[in-house]
Amino acid sequence: MAAVLRALALALGLGSVYAAPTQNGLTAISDWGENPSNLVLQLYEPPKVAAKPAIILALHFCGGTGPVYSEYTKYQPYADAQGFVVLYPSSPKDNNCWDVATTKTLTHEGGGDSNGLANMVKWAIAKYDADPAKVFVTGSSSGCMMTNVMIATYPELFTAASCYSGVAAGCLAGSPGSSPQSADPFCASGQNIKTGAEWASQVRAMYPGYKGAYPRFQTWHGEADNFVNYPNLGEQLKMWSTVMGVPFTENRTDTPTSGYTKIVYGDGTKVVGYSARGVGHMVPVHEEADLKWFGLL
Repeated sequence: MAAVLRALALALGLGSVYAAPTQNGLTAISDWGENPSNLVLQLYEPPKVAAKPAIILALHFCGGTGPVYSEYTKYQPYADAQGFVVLYPSSPKDNNCWDVATTKTLTHEGGGDSNGLANMVKWAIAKYDADPAKVFVTGSSSGCMMTNVMIATYPELFTAASCYSGVAAGCLAGSPGSSPQSADPFCASGQNIKTGAEWASQVRAMYPGYKGAYPRFQTWHGEADNFVNYPNLGEQLKMWSTVMGVPFTENRTDTPTSGYTKIVYGDGTKVVGYSARGVGHMVPVHEEADLKWFGLL
């Protein structure tokens, strides 16, 4: 728990870069393929891997690492029960934040962090003979920002995404960095407001010529988040509801629990949001809700 608290302190800009914690049953992988931005990969492999297992890419917050995020989340018991594999990569630069600002990472096969993460996923699919229809991505804060980027730049790899306290793909485009210490604050402060059509055009420019479907998208945000400000929830929902062509349908209060409002688009199978009353940065991970969204529960 101390490791998690130190990582959360840095996520809020309160500490120095945290070194690697206890490995928490993870296995370090060094030969997963081309690694253009020097990322690190560790994974959780359950005692018995299912035939054609699911793969979850889980992305840490600023100041964190893959092992820290494996402690912060509780996906492993479900992996043990169902036999799926969880990838916990780490970004070693810019205060341990994912690069969500450069042209390289905001471009399909561009040679940035998104490219390296996609290569990890492809390696895992091949290694475990995974079901390509059961590949998912999730993350918190910087990890949610990168989740948005991953489904924009590599939509063919993922079936669904669920993430917490992030921003729309490309919100930080052109910023000098992606961390609280290096980034232009315009995006995180909730001032980067665009129309759905503008966001959708930005997504399509990240993978020119892509004609396939985009992953189902679920995102969570605290109404009291003054670090990655609350308007970023609406911008994510505008982006992905426009990309997928699903209009707003309804709000469902006290769903999935008291104080949360579920924001439904279309029939609720492609895009949903969750607004958390009184919650700041970051929204607690709802593992069961994530796995239900992924179709694993």
